[in-house]
Amino acid sequence: MAKKGVLLILAALALLFAGCGDEKGFIDFARHAAAPAAPAAERPLVIAFAPVMSPEETRRPYERMTDYLAEKLGRPVTMVQKRGAAELDQLVAAGEADVAFLSTGAYTAYRGHEPIELLAMVETKGTILYRTFVIVAADSEIEDFASLKGRVFAFVDPLSHSGRLAVDYRLLEEGLTPEQYFGRIFYTHHHDKSIWAVANHLADGASIDNQIYEHIEQTNPQLAAKVRIIDELAVAPTGPVVVRQNLASEEKEQLRRIFYEMADDEAMRPVLQSAVIDRFVPPDGGLYEPLRQKFLAHERLSGE
Repeated sequence: MAKKGVLLILAALALLFAGCGDEKGFIDFARHAAAPAAPAAERPLVIAFAPVMSPEETRRPYERMTDYLAEKLGRPVTMVQKRGAAELDQLVAAGEADVAFLSTGAYTAYRGHEPIELLAMVETKGTILYRTFVIVAADSEIEDFASLKGRVFAFVDPLSHSGRLAVDYRLLEEGLTPEQYFGRIFYTHHHDKSIWAVANHLADGASIDNQIYEHIEQTNPQLAAKVRIIDELAVAPTGPVVVRQNLASEEKEQLRRIFYEMADDEAMRPVLQSAVIDRFVPPDGGLYEPLRQKFLAHERLSGE
């Protein structure tokens, strides 16, 4: 009986294996194995930015640039939008972005664990430099920067060069910080919102990017007419496009070529111009070094 029972069990196992296997009678475990991991070329390339104008004004051209890059690279590209420069720096520092559009201030302040390198610079109206405008309301009695002492001042972002740091560097010469110089400060997070705040007398003054101001003159002349320029601060290099240093060399070279040739595509020109960009050009890293040194001096004065 025992022998018969064993034979029955062996027969049942034989039938089971035959059902799970092929005609040769073995189990093909490969049929049930997990699907292989997607090749690197299929993983999304992550591109990050923070808006310099109101999000609805900024997001559309960056979405189009993202689609353009995906088309040219032949792989998925994901766009990540952060609220401000500090959040963007943190994202890059954590290695969570492959490519990022950094502001001038965000780049010169960057000290993240993830090494980055310059990929391109923005050129607008034939130059890779821009200025900082100090503005007041058109009907204001304020005529110069000195008259803003003790008044309410609007900044864009703590790491915006024209929207904060250029004023820091101006006051650094006097050994003062904006918190000491102005009566009160606040942040608008976008250059067009700073213009609006001054135009509507929520702030006595503000510092903004001259290229954004000139863009507003063209797109919203009624708003631009409500403010006037009382001072210009030192020129600075435009914000760069950066890339993770450990991205594959061939990928970086491909990205450079796509960025440098983007303005040659007629369909992309209006997209770039709506983001206040004429074209992307090879970067000049030496232009940022003086600002990096000023930022370190500013940190020492601020006790940060």
